[in-house]
Amino acid sequence: MTTPFTLKALCFALLAVAAPFTQAATAEEAAALGKTLTPFGAEKAGNADGTIPAWDGGYTTVDPSYKPGGKRSDPFAADKPLFSITAQNLAQYADKLSDGSKEMFKRFPETYRIDVYPTRRTAAAPQWVYDNTLKNATRAKLVSSSGGLIPEGAYGGIPFPIPQNGTEAMWNHTLNWRGTSLSMHFRHYLMTADGNQVMTTDGQAIQEMPYYYQDGTPETFDGDYWLFRLLNVGPPIRAGEQIMGRTNVNGDKSQAHVYLSGQRRVRKLPNACCDTPTPATAGVMSFDELSVFQGRMDRFDWKLVGKKEVYIPYNTNKVQAAAKPEDVFAKHHMNPDVVRWELHRVWVVEANLAAGKRHQLPKGRYYLDEDTWQAMLGDRWDANGQLAKTLWSLPAVLPDLPAQAQLTSGFYDLTSGAWFVQNLYTGLAEQYGIVDRYKKSEFSPAAMAGQGVR
Repeated sequence: MTTPFTLKALCFALLAVAAPFTQAATAEEAAALGKTLTPFGAEKAGNADGTIPAWDGGYTTVDPSYKPGGKRSDPFAADKPLFSITAQNLAQYADKLSDGSKEMFKRFPETYRIDVYPTRRTAAAPQWVYDNTLKNATRAKLVSSSGGLIPEGAYGGIPFPIPQNGTEAMWNHTLNWRGTSLSMHFRHYLMTADGNQVMTTDGQAIQEMPYYYQDGTPETFDGDYWLFRLLNVGPPIRAGEQIMGRTNVNGDKSQAHVYLSGQRRVRKLPNACCDTPTPATAGVMSFDELSVFQGRMDRFDWKLVGKKEVYIPYNTNKVQAAAKPEDVFAKHHMNPDVVRWELHRVWVVEANLAAGKRHQLPKGRYYLDEDTWQAMLGDRWDANGQLAKTLWSLPAVLPDLPAQAQLTSGFYDLTSGAWFVQNLYTGLAEQYGIVDRYKKSEFSPAAMAGQGVR
C-alpha cells in the first residue's frame, strides 16, 4: 500500500522531471549579491592565476568628446594583445575555446586568428537595476504558461542572479540590461562563401525595453519586454519596408507585423519565432538567432552545464570606431585585427529539442558572460549531429548607460560557408543612442502605416 509520504515523494519526483526546480533563492543566498558576488550574481573575485581580475564596479568613465547618440570611441585603444591564438598553437588553448571557435581555425587556418587582450571587467548598470536584481533573487520564480516556463515576480533587473537551472540562466540572457529606450542606425551584411559582400539592410530603428521602465513594478508589467520597429532606408530594393515586434515573456502573446512598400499594407506575421527566417535580416537569420539567441524557451530543454573560463569577444569598441565597414571584414570572417577577445568566466547552457517540438537545428550550446548574462557565443548542431552554425556577439562598453551591451552580432554558416553580420554601426554617425521613453503608439500597426512609403 502506498503511504501518503511515498505518494508525496512520487508526485515531487514527477514534477521534477516535468519542469526545472523553480523556487526562488533564499535570503541567505541573496545576501551574497554585492558582497562575494557582484550585484548581477557573478563571482566578484578574480581567478587563481590572475588572468581574470576582480570586478571593481565596472567602467563608467564617459569620453568627454562623446556626443549622445553619436559615434563611440574605443577607451582601450592603447591596449596591445597579450598573445594570439592561431591554427598552429590551437592545441595550447583549446580547453578555453568554444567548439565553433575551434572549427573556424580548421576551416580557415591561414586567416582566422584570435587576439587575446587583457581582461577588463567593464560591466556596469545603474544602481536601480542592481536594487531590482536583489529583489528578484528572492521573489522571482518560473511558472508554467501556454508558452512554456516564464518568469513571474521579476522586474527591472536580472531575474535569476543565482540561477538553479538552464531555463533561468537563459531568461537572464533574454532580459539582460542593455538600456531602456534607444534609437539606432545600423546595417546588416551577408557575406557569400566566395567572399562577396551584400548589404541586406540599411535600417533606422527604435527599441524599448518596458521590463526596464524605472517606475514600473512586477504588478504593472504586462509581459511585453522588448519593443522594436525598423524602417529600411536601403538597399533600394528594400527601401520603405518595415518590421515591428512586440516580444512577450509568454511567446504565445508575442506579435510581429511587416509593412511591404509594394503592397502598401501592414500584415501580421503568423509565426514570428524560432527557426522562421526574420524579414529584418532579409530572411538570412532566423528569429531565434538574433542576439545569439532570442527565442521561445519551450522549444528546448535547457541544461545548466556549469561555469568555465572561455575566450570570448569583449569590449569590442574598436569595431564600431572603425572608419568604414570594409575595415572590419575579411573574406571569410570578421577581420581579426579589429576584434578584441578576452578571458572571462561564462555559464555554459546546453539546449536539446523538447519532446513534441521541431527545429531545423535541434541542439545548441550557449556561453553566457557571468558579468552581464549576455550570450557571447553560441553553437548549433543539425539533426545529423554536425556542427552547422557558430554564432557570436560583439559587445561594447557604453559608460554613458552604463553597460557592456551587445551591439553587433552574427553567425558563420559552417555548412554553406556564408556568414552574416547583424546591427553593424561602423562608419555611421548615429550608433546606439539613449533617448527618452517613446509613446506606446510608436509600436503599433498604425504607426507603421503612417510612416509607410511606396
